[in-house]
Amino acid sequence: MATSIRKNPVKAPATPAPRRRLSPAERERQIVEGAVRFFSEHGLDGQLRDLARELGITHTLLYHYFPTKQALIERVYADLFAARWDEEWERLLDDKALEVEVKLTRFYTKYAKRILERDWVRVFVFSGLSDRYITDRYFALLGEKLFPRLVRESRRYLGVPNRSKPTPREMELLMGLHGSIFYMGLRRWVYGLEQPGSKTDPFDEVFVHDRVHGYLQTLPEVFGHGAKPRAAGRISRRKLA
Repeated sequence: MATSIRKNPVKAPATPAPRRRLSPAERERQIVEGAVRFFSEHGLDGQLRDLARELGITHTLLYHYFPTKQALIERVYADLFAARWDEEWERLLDDKALEVEVKLTRFYTKYAKRILERDWVRVFVFSGLSDRYITDRYFALLGEKLFPRLVRESRRYLGVPNRSKPTPREMELLMGLHGSIFYMGLRRWVYGLEQPGSKTDPFDEVFVHDRVHGYLQTLPEVFGHGAKPRAAGRISRRKLA
């Protein structure tokens, strides 16, 4: 007598739950956040058709919200770069009660923790390799809000009451400080390297302070024309807090 094999009934495929229709504001936010991730992976030369595919929307719908690629890049700049600037940093740098070494260390520690995250660093680098729209605008922001304050504080550290325009050599030294802070994010998010031999926060104030201290010790030759800094000693970690 043949033995029949009992088969489990084939279940009909489950009907996928209908997608919730996004409001215009939610859809726009989805596109902008997706664009940030997309550009951080593929660069600003990435094609919008590919972005639409990754977002699961049509190319036509994408263009409904952002008629041009430039319009989308401008929105990415506004949300990812301009919106992250904290006016509290300006008040910190303008605080005359703080020693220069303390305030520069506090500022750059806060700056690094807020600014130097993955998407920010990678989009910034890709922009520099593309049309430089984002990098040019961001450096213009720094030229207005940050660099004049750093020049002022550098001269204050030396006791040099000089309000003249900074020389190219002064600006090059200052950019060296700023670039050394940016390198902390570049090393992590572009090169894939963590802080060597350390499991601490890569933007820990100790690492920031080392860069600030080295910068300040170079100032007399470049900024001060032979002037000596008011306080050449190391600042304790307790004082930085």
